[in-house]
Amino acid sequence: MKNIRELKRLMRYIGPYQVTFWLAIVATVISVLANALWPVIMGLAVTEISRNLAQHVAINFSYITKVIAMILSFALLYQVTMFLGSFWMTRAVQRAMRDLRRDIDLQINALPVRFFDAQQQGNILSRVTNDVDAITNALQQSLIQVVTSILGIITAVIMMVTINIWMALLSLIMIPTSLLISRHVIQKSQPYFRGQQNTLGEMNGFVQEHYGGFSVLKLYGQEERAIDDFAKITDRLTEFGFKAAFVSGLMMPLVGLTTNMTYAAMATLGGYYVLHGVISVGNLQAFIQYIWQVNQPISQITQLSGVIQSAAAATGRVFEILDEPVEVTDQETAVLPQKVQGKVEFNDVSFSYNPDKPLIRHLSFTANPGDKIAIVGPTGAGKTTMINLLMRFYDVTSGTIRIDGVDTKQLSKQQVRRQFGMVLQDAWLYHASITDNIRFGKLDATEYEVVDAAKTANVDHFIHTLPNGYQMVIDEEASNVSLGQKQLLTIARAVIANPNVLILDEATSSVDTRLEGLLQKAMEKVMQGRTSFVIAHRLSTIRDADLILVMDQGQIVEQGTHDSLLAASGVYANLYNSQFAVTQTASQT
Repeated sequence: MKNIRELKRLMRYIGPYQVTFWLAIVATVISVLANALWPVIMGLAVTEISRNLAQHVAINFSYITKVIAMILSFALLYQVTMFLGSFWMTRAVQRAMRDLRRDIDLQINALPVRFFDAQQQGNILSRVTNDVDAITNALQQSLIQVVTSILGIITAVIMMVTINIWMALLSLIMIPTSLLISRHVIQKSQPYFRGQQNTLGEMNGFVQEHYGGFSVLKLYGQEERAIDDFAKITDRLTEFGFKAAFVSGLMMPLVGLTTNMTYAAMATLGGYYVLHGVISVGNLQAFIQYIWQVNQPISQITQLSGVIQSAAAATGRVFEILDEPVEVTDQETAVLPQKVQGKVEFNDVSFSYNPDKPLIRHLSFTANPGDKIAIVGPTGAGKTTMINLLMRFYDVTSGTIRIDGVDTKQLSKQQVRRQFGMVLQDAWLYHASITDNIRFGKLDATEYEVVDAAKTANVDHFIHTLPNGYQMVIDEEASNVSLGQKQLLTIARAVIANPNVLILDEATSSVDTRLEGLLQKAMEKVMQGRTSFVIAHRLSTIRDADLILVMDQGQIVEQGTHDSLLAASGVYANLYNSQFAVTQTASQT
């Protein structure tokens, strides 16, 4: 039932192209009818030749020539309509699959951050690529053949009934027998096809992750372990693939055995009827051909069963993404002031990823316009989670977050995020020119604005040293620029967006001391007049912060300026002094 529902849902994508689809069906019907009449016409020639020989008269070549002309005409009609049917069906399927890929893309862009946090990237990629390809191939290769096969069986049965109803009824036993065999085999093989698609997604995820961290694998000498883990996945994939192919492969010989038994029985009974004058030799020859015309479509369907079952498993995986709850389009019940000042308030905010494990509890503080707010604390304290709440990647469990006095829940997520510029610890660049990567923060920015943003981020000089300068293309892994240079480019991207509030999540963690100095100067320019949130482990970079929030286990355990927190000799002082001691030891060494 599930597969039937998914098939109906998949066929809805054919709906906008139903004219082309039905043209393909009509052409297919004509081709099937032409193919169904061919044995009868051939039987006319056989009967005429048999009669001429039995009567010891000359072969009626005039009649035979007319029959041959009819055979050639129907053969030409069959080939032309088969071509048109295949052409139109391919056109409809390809356009329908284009719409499916578009819906998947729209869905992925609408999914909440928590979905991607819980999914393996390679598995998502496999659903968008391999699974959609499996569906496309199945529809394109199988749909027209399935239609042809069903119509071919129906027309062949009708023609068999017109020749001899009793022989036809006995022959039809092979159809339900073949269907029962096919159903049983499909039930046994479908779990293996589903496991094959899931394991293929797992393998793609493994390859994507390990290829991205290839240098780390080399560094720690973990190549053998990676090879062993990959071998385990491929062994599972091989096992699923073998079982799926073997079990589904049993269908064709079992169905073929049924057909051969039917053929032998009908040849015996038909010979008896010919001897007793019940049917002619030509009709017996035609009847035997119709048995094969019933067998051929059944065999085609059994041959396609592997492709169809792979597509069925892939369809379920694709619709799992399409059925994921998306971010609800917010109804704005409030508006921000025309000129946003950048005042941010957390009022008794609580949040948890898992209801049983609260992370942030009763968090409250105020960032006044233009303030530099530093957030420090050990790993897992909730620093990045607080930023995720601020950006509405996740919504608070209780409490409110306000921008210029407006509850962010009363604003659309797009409106909230439009107020922020972010520079993350993991600098992300995509496969495009440096200009396009900087312009990502403001797609309609001019060349002058791009260069000006680069100068503000202290990256203009570096860009001019590169081949092709601003037009140099960043490769897929962004490996043709250093980590620090990537960070500077992402800062330029934040600059060009001209946000009201700036978020720096460990922005200096991947740069050396010299680049850190350039980065600090750039950020001082960018942060002027803007509210800024800085997550930092290097406490020396936040001594000038207007407010330092010290977090631990989702709560603010201390807050104040650098000097006041040092004077308090609490958690912050211990963190700062420990870093200072490490720095002093390193410099002396």
